[in-house]
Amino acid sequence: MDTQNSKPYADIEAPQVCRACEARHGGVCGSLTAAQLVELNKHSTRRKVEAGSEVIGQGEQVSSYSNILGGVVKLSKMMADGRQQIVGLQFAPDFMGRPFIEESSLTAEAATDAEICAFPRALIDRMVTEVPDFERKLHSQSLKELDEARDWMLTLGRKTAQEKVASFLYLIATHIDPMKATSTTFDLPLSRADIADFLGLTIETVSRQMTKLRKEGIIVIENNRHVIVPDPRRLRNAAGID
Repeated sequence: MDTQNSKPYADIEAPQVCRACEARHGGVCGSLTAAQLVELNKHSTRRKVEAGSEVIGQGEQVSSYSNILGGVVKLSKMMADGRQQIVGLQFAPDFMGRPFIEESSLTAEAATDAEICAFPRALIDRMVTEVPDFERKLHSQSLKELDEARDWMLTLGRKTAQEKVASFLYLIATHIDPMKATSTTFDLPLSRADIADFLGLTIETVSRQMTKLRKEGIIVIENNRHVIVPDPRRLRNAAGID
């Protein structure tokens, strides 16, 4: 078969549900052939997860991995004395889980109503060893998450309170509604308390900085959760991002 035509044919042969899935085009499943997608689809389970529900808890045995198809998932770690910290957020079409790890090192909880596509752990672990492109995709996502974690260390360690809040809003905007030249809009996936936890600030400080950004015209807030960014460049500047 001509290599220039192989991808369209592969897409035609792939399961309809996979062809219409964002993870097929932007996530790790984009590295799989039609035959591999057919096999994966036979064992996959799509399900909706209500906001506040756990996908997996810290210390639980890992039996499956998931693609996030919609919504936002928050990742948190708990200390022995019960103190908890939000350590990251995942968005569609992120892959959730770490191959070859038997026990989850963190808790994954739906921050908003979400939809996931779950796969048996044994199947994914096998595909990682058999499909180099799939392994590279997972590796690339892990490196991207590492880069984002390092950027977040800078945010937490060196930025002012206003820059922290603006950085959080910029993070959400770029993942939920990719930044446009004119404006962008999204609903906050976290409560003020969770935002404060994520940023290492008090709830009062978060609210104060939100109000300041609103008064400066950098953001517009409707119904306490809906955020409009009229000029993304101004939000980026407020976040102290080069």
